[in-house]
Parts: sequence; structure tokens; C-alpha cells
Amino acid sequence: MVLYKDGKVYLKIVYWGMGGSGKTTILKTLYRITKEKKKDIVPIGDLQMIEKANGATLYFDRGLFQFTKQKNIYFRVYTVAGLKRFFPLRKKIFDKTGDQTDAVILVVDSQTKFLEDNIEYLLELKNLARNRLIKEIPIIVMLNKQDLEDIIDEEDFKLVLKDEELWYEPEHELQIWNPLIFTSCAIFERHKDIYRSFHECARRAILYHIKGDGNIPYPYIFKPPKPPDDFAMAPQLLIRPSLKNKDNEEEIYCQYCGIKLTKEEEITHSCKKKPE
Repeated sequence: MVLYKDGKVYLKIVYWGMGGSGKTTILKTLYRITKEKKKDIVPIGDLQMIEKANGATLYFDRGLFQFTKQKNIYFRVYTVAGLKRFFPLRKKIFDKTGDQTDAVILVVDSQTKFLEDNIEYLLELKNLARNRLIKEIPIIVMLNKQDLEDIIDEEDFKLVLKDEELWYEPEHELQIWNPLIFTSCAIFERHKDIYRSFHECARRAILYHIKGDGNIPYPYIFKPPKPPDDFAMAPQLLIRPSLKNKDNEEEIYCQYCGIKLTKEEEITHSCKKKPE
């Protein structure tokens, strides 16, 4: 639930997943990346960790981050305790009255042997969200621990999302909001897609809850056109005009992926093809 205080906007993003999937390590790595490198999103203060002696999250981890291009926008970032017996705590973090979650990053342990456990935690999240995932709450997927052997890939987990009706086919108007699936490694020395995945989640949270007023931002629904002659522009997407303004906006494209952007997205667009 978006919080407004003293002219500032606070969005709540939650890392969700089974115990041992790497949520805390991801948050720590994200903190280091955004603190040590010049990024559009930076940490404010230190992380708060509430954990057991063995390092497992006991209640939650928490951090505050600021969007530097729009300095009045902040992200309150949480991880949930992943052990099964901590479901009441996960529920409280995700759906606390007056402080509901604005966006979710599902962290998946990519090892094949944990596939059923990952599905169980996805179902738990889906039940808590009560049909709001994608439609009201943007979701990003991180297939973590991709540095290990015997792991699942993007296509494997896309099938899971389809089975749970969390993936729209290309002809559906909501397909542009399908969860982006990142293959990640959380360890700082070998980190991969930690910042990109968070930046994309933050971007969608802004579009949903600030531009879209808590729902899919319908003025920004896209439909893929027929590929133009210029291959670089093939991935461009068409904007459905707002009911209030039928005039076409100036055409802006991402220089890395060729996607057509609105003026707001020119600021907030996070491209997977942009080199780190």
C-alpha cells in the first residue's frame, strides 16, 4: 500500500520465497551494489536484519532505498522468513492491514530437487494475494542459484506460471505485464541480475501504484505490432491512447531493446539488455 508522508512516496516491495532460496543474500548484495556503484536507486541508512544464530531469517530483513531520478520516491524493501512454520509472519509482512505489499519479487531456488517446494510457496503467495498478482500487484521472478548444477531454467518455470494462471499469452492485453524471469546468482562476487530485477520491480511498482492508482496502468497497455523493416525496432510496442488524450505522444524508443516508451517510462524503464 502506497504511503504518502511529507511530500514523499513510499512503495513496499517484498522478496518472497522458500527458506534457503537466497532472499537475505540478495538483499545484502543489492545493498552493496547500490551503495558502492552509481545507480538510479540508492540505499538510505543500513539494513535491518532479524535472524537466528544460524543466519536464517527469524522475522524479516528490511531496507530503505531512494529513487535518485525522482527523489521523492522511496522503496521499503522486505524479505520474509522462509521456514514453513513462519507462515503467520509472512502473511503479516505481506498483507498487514493498512500496509499491504505493492510489488513482489519471487525468489526461486533453482535446484531441481526443490521445484515442488518452490511451487508450494508460489501457491501460498497466490492465495494471500487473492487474485491480485499481475492485475494489481506486479510480480518479478528470480531463478536464483544459477551457478549450481542440476537446475531449472526460464522455460521450466514459465510452465509453472502458466499452470497457475500467472502467465498471459501474446494475444492477451495483459501479456506485457507477465512476470519477467531473471536467472540470478546472489553472491556479491558472482552476482547476476540482482540490480536489474529489483530495478524492474521498482519500475513496475511506480507504474502500477502511482501512474495506475493501484491497478494495471491501462493508458500504458501495449499490443505488439507486426515487425517493421528495421530489425532494431522490431520489439517496439504500441501504446493504447488515454481516454483523456487521444493525441499520439512523441515516439521514444529504448536504445538497447527497441521498445517504444512513454515519457514517464523514459525515466523509469529498466532494460534487461542494458549492459551492467
